[in-house]
Amino acid sequence: MSKPVILCVDDERMVLDSLRTQLAAEFGNAYTYEAAEDAEEALDVISELSDEQTHVILIISDWLMPGIKGDDLLIRIHNKHPHIIKIMLTGQADEVAIDRAKKLANLHCCLSKPWLESDLLETIKSGLSKL
Repeated sequence: MSKPVILCVDDERMVLDSLRTQLAAEFGNAYTYEAAEDAEEALDVISELSDEQTHVILIISDWLMPGIKGDDLLIRIHNKHPHIIKIMLTGQADEVAIDRAKKLANLHCCLSKPWLESDLLETIKSGLSKL
């Protein structure tokens, strides 16, 4: 049986690398860590993993990305996969987008960039505790 997946979505490779490093250091081999550089790629990853019967259990998404913004991405994901825990990690989101994601995507939390590793890890753990 495959391990559950934590998916990170950000258009900055440095952010994705940093997230993966922090997650792997905290959670080790308990999860598989996937990354996507935009919303379309994230949707493709989720679709492919779902076809393989591999479950994405948590997504950490930026808001300001080319194409589809993070709130729209999380709403689309929620409509097909309501069980996925959703966290927004951004330095750019406006309150309207955050409120929209809370209402329409059951957003677990929104954290600001630059983030504190301890805040991110506690937020992830509190989200995973809901599963």
